[in-house]
Formats: sequence, structure tokens, C-alpha cells
Amino acid sequence: MAIFLTENSRVIVQGMTGSEGSIHTRKMLRAGTTIVGGTNPRKAGQKVEIEGVSLPIFATVGEAMAETGADVSVVFVPPAFTKDAVNEAIDAGMPLVVVITEGVPVHDTADFFTRAQASGRTRIVGPNCPGVASPGKSYAGIIPADISGPGRIGLVSKSGTLTYQMMYELRDIGFSTSVGIGGDPIIGTTHIDALAAFEADPETEVIVMIGEIGGDAEERAAEFIKANVTKPVVGYVAGFTAPEGKTMGHAGAIVSGSSGTAQAKREALEACGVKVGKTPSETARLVREVVESLG
Repeated sequence: MAIFLTENSRVIVQGMTGSEGSIHTRKMLRAGTTIVGGTNPRKAGQKVEIEGVSLPIFATVGEAMAETGADVSVVFVPPAFTKDAVNEAIDAGMPLVVVITEGVPVHDTADFFTRAQASGRTRIVGPNCPGVASPGKSYAGIIPADISGPGRIGLVSKSGTLTYQMMYELRDIGFSTSVGIGGDPIIGTTHIDALAAFEADPETEVIVMIGEIGGDAEERAAEFIKANVTKPVVGYVAGFTAPEGKTMGHAGAIVSGSSGTAQAKREALEACGVKVGKTPSETARLVREVVESLG
């Protein structure tokens, strides 16, 4: 197993014919992702050749799903058009929509997130995220496929860069799934959603949770861990060296001001039994210790 994304996932790319969409479609195909098509209303009916694969372009997500059986969409659409693209996927009943786009207006995210919740059928990951990677099975997004292999660790992170670093530092142990949830003020899948999924996943033995200053998402995750998670969790909170009173980091950290310091989050997590590193490398060392203790 893996969470959210498996070797059986059938992926379409909204915005496949754009520059970013085509680049990352190529990378996902090289990584072994089963990509079955893309969408672009202006190029519907055409086919594009990428990595030796002939991929059909559909006018709508609904058509793509009907023709290909797609159950995942990766969105590489400019910010101004992202809301319509995601809502189209939700209305079509797409089970998983991974929104890579950065700079999506917060009110647009609120709109499609509310729509997804109301549908009860669609999980949103993102926006402004690196996506989901289940090494050895499938990749949906921009996480490099060559930095780690399959293994025992589940990773959920607000930061794309720290996702890559943690996967690289622990590449010899490997990952069941890595989920980059993004750092915007409103996101679809949260730390808690991923923690619950990893808790239920038999292939995940250790969970790594990466947060950052601002907001209270990490404190809420700590309470969830205390009440619901039996597997060992190791955490890292970006921003320990942030000057007091400064607003730094992703949009989520900026909007929430100077509340939610790294130290406060660390204390909340440790109070719930989570080991927290003060640097990414220290966090990786703590994960190694936990894995070794499990045998």
C-alpha cells in the first residue's frame, strides 16, 4: 500500500500542454507514473508524444475520466484559472486533485476547498505544493523521483524544499509516501489528514511531520497524535532561527503573524510524545534512531 497514490493510480494532467505541465509530465512518466492523458479545451482531440507515450488531450476532466478511467489529476494551470480547473475536476468526481500552482488567491482556494468538502468525493492536495510521491509506485507533482526509494517512512510536509532534503537524507531507509501539503493559509489536505492515513497504512512504520512557524496547525496535529496515532512520529518545525517578532516563511506563516513560534510548536509536539529535531539533519538522525529501535 501507500497513501493517496498507488501503482494503480491513473493520472491526468490539467495544463499538460503548457511549459510546466509538459516538463513535469515527462518527469512523472520517467518515474513510472501511469499518465493517461491531459486536458486543454483549445487542443481537445489532439495527441502529444512525451517519452514515447502518445497522450490524448481532452476538452474536460469529465471526458478524460470517462475515456481513460483516470482517478488522479495534477493541476499545472496559471493562478488566474486554477479555481475553474479544480472546480471542474471536483464536479467530475475526480477522487484526488493535486494542485501544484503557486500564487492561487486565497478566496479561490476557499471556494474550491469548500466545494470539494461538499462533494464528499474529492481530496485536494495543495495548492502551492510539490505533490505526492509513493516511491516505486507513482509520482503526482514535482518531487524528484531519484532522491529516495520505497521504504518504511511516511512524510507529510508544508515545505517542498524540506520534503526533498528529508527524502534525500533518509534515502537508504526509504518512504511509503511523501505528501507535500503546501504552506498557504488554506490548503486541502492537512497534517492531520496525512497522519490519519499513515496510521492506517500497514507499510508505514515511522511518520515524519514537517511544519513551520505561524498558525496553529502543528499544535492541532500534536493533539491528534496524542489521541489517535500509535506509530512513532518525528517532527521538525522550520523557523527556529527566525528573529522574534518577524513574520517569515510561506503565506500561511505570514498571514498568521508572529504567533505560533517554532519553540512553542516544538513544546506542543514533545508534550504529545513527538521527538522534534532542531535542524533537518538532526530530525533525520532522530528518525534513524527510531527505525533502528524498531529493528
